[in-house]
Amino acid sequence: MSSHGSSRSVSEAASSHVWVRLPDGSRHRLPHGSTARDASALVVNGAASSVLAARVDGRLVDLAVPLRGECTVEPLLAPCQEALEITRHTTAHVLAQAVKELYPDAQVGIGPVIDEGFYYDFRRETPFTPDDLEQIESRMREIVKRDLPLRRIEQSREEATRLFQDRNEPLKVELIEDKGGEVVSCYQQGQFIDFCLGPHLPSTGRLGAFKLTSIAGAYWRGDESQPMLQRIYGTAFFTQEELDRHLQLVEEAKKRDHRRLGKELDLFSIQEVAGGGLIFWHPKGATVRRIIDEFWTAEHLRRGYQLVSIPHMSRSELWKKSGHMSFYRENMYRFQGDEGEEFVLKPMNCPGHILIFKSHKRSYRELPIRYAEMGTVYRAERSGVLHGMLRVRGFTQDDAHIFCTRDQAVDEVADAIELARYMLETFGYDRYEVDLSVRDPNNAVKYAGEPADWDMAEEALVQALKKVNLPYRRMVGEAAFYGPKVDMRMLDALGRSWQGPTIQFDFNLPARLDVRYVNRDSKEEPVIMVHRAVLGSMERFVGGLIEHYAGAFPLWLAPVQAKVLPITDRAAGRAHEVLRELAAAGLRAEVDDRNEKVGFKIRQAQLEKVPYMLVLGDREVASGEISVRSRSAGDLGTTSLASFIERCQEKVRSRDHQD
Repeated sequence: MSSHGSSRSVSEAASSHVWVRLPDGSRHRLPHGSTARDASALVVNGAASSVLAARVDGRLVDLAVPLRGECTVEPLLAPCQEALEITRHTTAHVLAQAVKELYPDAQVGIGPVIDEGFYYDFRRETPFTPDDLEQIESRMREIVKRDLPLRRIEQSREEATRLFQDRNEPLKVELIEDKGGEVVSCYQQGQFIDFCLGPHLPSTGRLGAFKLTSIAGAYWRGDESQPMLQRIYGTAFFTQEELDRHLQLVEEAKKRDHRRLGKELDLFSIQEVAGGGLIFWHPKGATVRRIIDEFWTAEHLRRGYQLVSIPHMSRSELWKKSGHMSFYRENMYRFQGDEGEEFVLKPMNCPGHILIFKSHKRSYRELPIRYAEMGTVYRAERSGVLHGMLRVRGFTQDDAHIFCTRDQAVDEVADAIELARYMLETFGYDRYEVDLSVRDPNNAVKYAGEPADWDMAEEALVQALKKVNLPYRRMVGEAAFYGPKVDMRMLDALGRSWQGPTIQFDFNLPARLDVRYVNRDSKEEPVIMVHRAVLGSMERFVGGLIEHYAGAFPLWLAPVQAKVLPITDRAAGRAHEVLRELAAAGLRAEVDDRNEKVGFKIRQAQLEKVPYMLVLGDREVASGEISVRSRSAGDLGTTSLASFIERCQEKVRSRDHQD
């Protein structure tokens, strides 16, 4: 056989099959034209119906995608997170199809997956109602029963534009013109077609359990200058049991919503006449804040921090030098002074702390220097993203900046992590997750600072985490451009994740503001700067605490620790004597001497989530004792006032977060 003929045979043989490598490392030969579904069936012993999608060479794809050459295939089955997101994405498409079938005048916008489920935006003159949601959900179930295949269609940008113009979908046309490439992918199920990158489930019949949850308004593409659309939210899970569990959790979360409890417990308010995103702390809320602040201050002084305080505004020149004016300008409140000079309400505290450090030349003998401040900052957030105490425009940040040498970095970071862990556990967050965010080694141009600085900083974070024996997840490519960081996410009583402490290296600001110290050789050297927050913002932290404890703060944090409840007017005098003794012992208490039945007073104190109720009647007045009720355990019997005070003082001293 000639060499030419031999070459043709090899080429023909190569094109007649594909080689597939599976997660267990095995290698398989499949016929040409085989799909991700065919390869996945090898993993699940032919039960391809249990596979929802696949990852081919690391890319998520539909099962119908044909395989080419040699590739690695990993099937996706329930209950993995990627399979759940694809399920939710397909459910969003079914929602859009149901809306179009029921309300042909509705124009479809976007329908992404979000943390708790999915949503889809629609333009329609008539507002959707809760009754409409029931109809839409019913039609979605019909579409699921039809078991419509989801077919991927690829066409030119021009063809896709004409397709959606003909279907009177101007929002889709705009998206294609903005985001579509030369080849545009769409998905079709029955008569419904959507511009989408995918991937999706094989058919509508593969959906699990779903529920439409609410309706809201949303500006098209998040732009307040664009039309207001109607957004339908929903969620989906693999099984009805998972959905029911989630909906139960949602109901419990509603009961714990800090906005509702903040009003009911008279902790804080947001006054629209003053502007959204600005928190007014009422006396009880301010008491909780003061207790946290005092604890925070004492702990920082004990650990060698120096407290500082900087102005709320400064010349814009500082923010130009720091670089914030270039990349953060839209989030900054700027105004003109009397002489025409521009000023900025500080959006962060770091440049101010740096100026204090630079107020005179620093020697290595002074380092480390740890500055800490409960500093109020202001950020120009859009009204649509404001959310109670959790997303605001003015907030007080528990900020600290550590200036140290390279040799001190590991110990300083380890100490900061230990402080953060101590703070979380003191406030009752016994569960938390830790992320180590590092640079993407394949995209070095994204990051400020020298590679050697990054090597040092990332290794310092790793060594610090090992030193405090804290497990973590390494997040490659998630570092900020100015340095790597450690993030601790606290899990509340419902298992929800909250943004918590962060420890962050910064190579950008020290370089831009020329922050140096004099080393042992009497030469100036760049300082190592670490940002550190253990609570985050006071507003968000207290909002999270309200939800974590459902408003029932532990004794040491409770704004009112005890209510004294006289049963009769004859006991009122003794009630006020008890109040004075409690106050003298450092306990926060109130007397409810209204002309009401004691049962009513007890119920009121329970609604206010007061830890203890001290009931005084003729018998208690005569004996000199008090009858104690706990908000969680009910009647605790009678005891002496001195004994009760001693017990409370011990719980406060130990910061016991259990009832």
